Amino acid sequence: MTETTITSVPVTGGAIDVRRQGRGGPTLVLLHYWGGSARTWDAVVDRLPAERDVVRFDQRGWSSSRRLPGPYDLDRLADDVAEVVARLGLERYVLAGHSMGGKVSQLVAARRPSGLAGIALVAPAPPRPPAMVTPEYRQVLAHAYDSAENVGQALDHVLTAVPLDPAVRDAVVRDSLASDADAREEWPLRGIAADVSAAAGRIDVPVLVLAGENDQVEPPSVLREHLLPHLPDARFEVVAKSGHLLPLEAPDAVASALEDFAALLGD
Repeated sequence: MTETTITSVPVTGGAIDVRRQGRGGPTLVLLHYWGGSARTWDAVVDRLPAERDVVRFDQRGWSSSRRLPGPYDLDRLADDVAEVVARLGLERYVLAGHSMGGKVSQLVAARRPSGLAGIALVAPAPPRPPAMVTPEYRQVLAHAYDSAENVGQALDHVLTAVPLDPAVRDAVVRDSLASDADAREEWPLRGIAADVSAAAGRIDVPVLVLAGENDQVEPPSVLREHLLPHLPDARFEVVAKSGHLLPLEAPDAVASALEDFAALLGD
């Protein structure tokens, strides 16, 4: 296994601990979902070639970054990505964003930053929310991580289609509870409903979309209707038998798809 280094990277209001391993480009910059952390990607990173340069971190308001001040909105999260990329001096990189991280990735790509080679959207939140994202739905979602019991219910009945290893499941529960209260509410009450379709239309780099066949949060049908029209040239792949937590449920498939995509963009 390639050695992982942790570097404290200054961002607005403080610093983010960035994990990095490998040095072969383009760099994969991994963004986790609402409730996740950098370690959401552990199983995926373990399956990537040892030489692949990988960067990941806890987003503002979560886990080791939970003491960073707000706001915790999508634009600030996108700003953090830009600051991390700049501080690390990444010359060519691919953003891979899961769920909420996928929506952040769309905003970053819409800015057309220098060095961005492509984006991989893993079970992403679409730029235009579907009709099911009502105010009532968002209020219920805002309480999904109120307790370990609530997180467990969400994991077992909504977020996954494949049972997680007990140790992984326990880590996911801890991650979901390790947040600033305002950060925990920002995504369900506002971020998930934000319409960023105009931004998505400005994306001019290659896009890979991975969907879980049995995802109840962002089903393939929702992504086909609410994401692909804004990204007509995106490559769309469905991962069999998986739910919403693709990096945890199907790390082999995710790692293979990300490595193929990064290798193609490295040419």
